[in-house]
Amino acid sequence: QVQLVESGGGLVQPGGSLRLSCEASGNWFRIYDMGWYRQVPGKQREMVAIISRFDDINYADFVKGRFTISRDNAKNFMYLQMNSLKPEDTAVYYCNGQRGGLDYWGRGTQVTVSS
Repeated sequence: QVQLVESGGGLVQPGGSLRLSCEASGNWFRIYDMGWYRQVPGKQREMVAIISRFDDINYADFVKGRFTISRDNAKNFMYLQMNSLKPEDTAVYYCNGQRGGLDYWGRGTQVTVSS
């Protein structure tokens, strides 16, 4: 089974940067489509960025030009570099892996953007 663990969240000031990491355990990381999602209280989880097994990348409009998603299949890691953070970026960020209609989720890491 694929297990996902996020790290790198924390409290940052507006305009600051954070780098989130997602470490995957298991033998199937290379063939999974991966992504970052975020959720705030009272709202549905939303896609932030997706990177497929073929390295195709899609970003949500609200992060284009600010966030960069990447993956290192040799290390079983996925990353989200977040720059120019805004208060509205505050959320729990989740690592996701998908294959064959099944979804795997990490427990999430809190990102808080505040002065």
